[in-house]
Amino acid sequence: MADQIRYDLLTQQALRGVVRSVLADTAQRGGLPGDHHFFIAFDTTHAGVRMPDRLRAQYPQQITIVLQHQFWDLKVGEEAFEVGLSFGGVPTKLTVPFDAITKFIDPAAQFSLQFEEIGEESANEAANTVEKTRGAAGDRRADKAGEAAPRLPAAPAAQPSAAPRAPATDEEPPPPAGGAQVVRLDRFRKK
Repeated sequence: MADQIRYDLLTQQALRGVVRSVLADTAQRGGLPGDHHFFIAFDTTHAGVRMPDRLRAQYPQQITIVLQHQFWDLKVGEEAFEVGLSFGGVPTKLTVPFDAITKFIDPAAQFSLQFEEIGEESANEAANTVEKTRGAAGDRRADKAGEAAPRLPAAPAAQPSAAPRAPATDEEPPPPAGGAQVVRLDRFRKK
């Protein structure tokens, strides 16, 4: 398995880049265009998630936030975003690493992404695959005085929403119930 290119993990990383780009555009615009709004679910136990203890006690595993009308100070970095939201009338700032996101939904565009966690062995393999791919593309950070480049954190694999799998065919599957567009990674996998 170590000699195979992990396209599923690379695609997942690219899809997290889509989320990052959409949030960065929203921050730059100072808000959302039209009827767009985002439901973002994330793992509250993930390293790097910063949130008040009272919220963590209320949502010990996962929370879904909504970015629509009442959010502020959206800041988007390479690995995480920060946003101000009100919970029970109390202003709160959250920091969420992109790797902690489990779902991203924009109902106005009927767009949905769901990310699933992978095992640690696969995560290490993914980090190595990403680093090898970046090195081959000439995008690797320069090493300092012979030190090894830092290992990139691996992100969980993106998977389609919890819709039942249809048998593999060349025909386009019917749209999922509810009209949301789901990115299907199995179309790219070798059949």
